[in-house]
Amino acid sequence: MDIDVGPVDPSILYEQDLHVSSAVWEGQERGLLRCQEHTSLLHQWKLTDEQIKLVDKAGFGFFRKIGPMSLNNSLISALVERWRRETNTFHLPLGEMTITLDEVALVLGLDIDGDPIVGSKVGDEVAMDMCGRLLGKLPSAANKEVNCSRVKLNWLKRTFSECPEDASFDDVKRHTRAYLLYLIGSTIFATTDGDKVSVKYLPLFEDFEQAGRYAWGAAALACLYRALGNASLKSQSNICGCLTLLQCWSYFHLDIGRPEKSEECFPLALLWKGKGSRSKTDLSEYRRELDDLDPSKITWCPYESFENMIPPQIKAKLILGRSKTTLVCFEKIELHFPDRCLRQFGKRQPIPQRVKRRDRKNRRLDDLDTSMSLACEEWAERGDHIVDSPGGGNVVDDGAYMEWYARISITKLYREAFLESQVMNMIACMREYEEAASGISLEGLSPVEREVMESVKDTFANSLTFGGWQEVAVNSGYGKRRRRNELTPTTTNNGGVGPQLVHVSYLRSNTDTWGGASTRRRLLK
Repeated sequence: MDIDVGPVDPSILYEQDLHVSSAVWEGQERGLLRCQEHTSLLHQWKLTDEQIKLVDKAGFGFFRKIGPMSLNNSLISALVERWRRETNTFHLPLGEMTITLDEVALVLGLDIDGDPIVGSKVGDEVAMDMCGRLLGKLPSAANKEVNCSRVKLNWLKRTFSECPEDASFDDVKRHTRAYLLYLIGSTIFATTDGDKVSVKYLPLFEDFEQAGRYAWGAAALACLYRALGNASLKSQSNICGCLTLLQCWSYFHLDIGRPEKSEECFPLALLWKGKGSRSKTDLSEYRRELDDLDPSKITWCPYESFENMIPPQIKAKLILGRSKTTLVCFEKIELHFPDRCLRQFGKRQPIPQRVKRRDRKNRRLDDLDTSMSLACEEWAERGDHIVDSPGGGNVVDDGAYMEWYARISITKLYREAFLESQVMNMIACMREYEEAASGISLEGLSPVEREVMESVKDTFANSLTFGGWQEVAVNSGYGKRRRRNELTPTTTNNGGVGPQLVHVSYLRSNTDTWGGASTRRRLLK
């Protein structure tokens, strides 16, 4: 029996060879991801009333209330293993799920409607000029406070975390810009560089009213999508972006590692604040729980009970959660596919449209400019592309979706669970064949035909149980994953190609051939 962890139909998940799941199945564990979100010192900023008004005007009034959030690295690492950048969705046993625009607004309190956040990279000289003009102070290159147009978060906090009581209004604005740059650099625009933030974002806060017109939530989601996609590659060991959003999304939707909620308040991330998220559960256990995910562990529409808490200006924009559009944040362009996750909106899930393959190779600057222009045009039409599905409820359409999903996706990452499921599927198929063969009438057949049919029936019956023998999948490479171009057929007792008949005593004495003792125990139950 040949084992291949990849999807039966690779047309959707065409980057499987690069994905971390391919390494996991081969036993090449990369360990926990290093989570690059730097919220632990946010509470040390002391904002004056004037600063708070400016922060509100810039669009971060709700978001600033969240503050530090403990992260569960094991849970985040397990979720990343399910993320596919081909579709920007999590591939879970019961179908695809994703973080949608409306959830960004609900969980973080950021605006998901407005102007796209675009711009270009800046050089060191321009970056220093921006700092002097908009912050009134310059970081020291000699002290390594600035490098490659990025300033250290620690320099921003040390220099601007307390605004003097007698500060002029211009100084108040400078201190507020520094706070906002620190805030986005440690959360929604956090990078794998660690404690640095790009100065390219600073001009966005030159005019606080204009800052309030940007779709910060859409930009945050674009960055998180990109971060999840990068972290899902088996070559990566870090993840950045707004991990608070990722973790809270999981708590709302999946009953896995979920702590008790706090008192209800907005933004909804505050429901999980300070809840001891550093779980002792290891990555392998979360991986197994996600493998075994059943309907009782999923809440498709978790926000309905909080409707009365949602501010009117947030509620008015939630329809954009169903917008099939393009998200933009500077050079990051990511696609938003709510049509693949309609059950999260209480709707039926049909088979979604095929996703166009993306060329992720380095592109020329003019190609990037063209892509950015097209992305901004699509974002401008976001209200015209609201997806829907006929009927209500969160069930799939007549099993057609799940039948399609089983072909194009990977639902098992825990190695032993995958092997066991393959063996059990094979045995189930053999039982169906045996039942079908036993129901065939022999009346009217010639002696030769009757003998052939009797032989077929006996073969199927004996393949399931024959004097202590059991038909199971065996090959010399069972302990290793075989790629498509490395498949080696297994010879049966009668010289054909297919599964072998193996005696239970052989199973008990040949653990290695069967992928480990625990797998063997399950097979012998």
